[in-house]
Amino acid sequence: MELEALRSIYEGDGCFRELSPVCFQYRIGENGDPKAFLIEVSWPETYPQTAPVISMDAFFNNTISSAIKRSILDKLMVEVEANLGTAMTYTLFEYAKDNKESFMENQPVNTVTSVSNSIPIGTPDVPANKKKDKKEQLSKTQKRKLADKTDHKGELPRGWNWVDVIKHVSIIKLSFNIKKICTQ
Repeated sequence: MELEALRSIYEGDGCFRELSPVCFQYRIGENGDPKAFLIEVSWPETYPQTAPVISMDAFFNNTISSAIKRSILDKLMVEVEANLGTAMTYTLFEYAKDNKESFMENQPVNTVTSVSNSIPIGTPDVPANKKKDKKEQLSKTQKRKLADKTDHKGELPRGWNWVDVIKHVSIIKLSFNIKKICTQ
């Protein structure tokens, strides 16, 4: 019954994701928000008499400190204890949405945990000022042909890529006549 209710409530909501009939994810906050986080709720066999499994181990939450994650999970578990014996997944998601700011108030805004900074990649580090972009070198003949095609501003003349309509129509007629002769 709760599964059907969740599906109908969150139908079309990009923040909600059903991983399986007993496992759900909900993103609290917008994409790109540094204080957004993802909650995963899984129902055990005896749910709702026993507490659901709540996790914040998703890759989306890598920028959140472990202390903040623990704090959020502790606050959610208090809510679980208050609602034990009833369907509470919707309640947990809404509680997290309502209290997002208080959950994330101690989270630094520009914290980025990146694994790529510590892994050496096989390319050598070259300072940007020593690396020069090569310009395309044209021969005198190429420059002369380019100058002949363009006007004094370097622009191609009007109509340089136009199709000669008379030639085009005569080619189509010729092609049509050849097909007509071949089919006879």
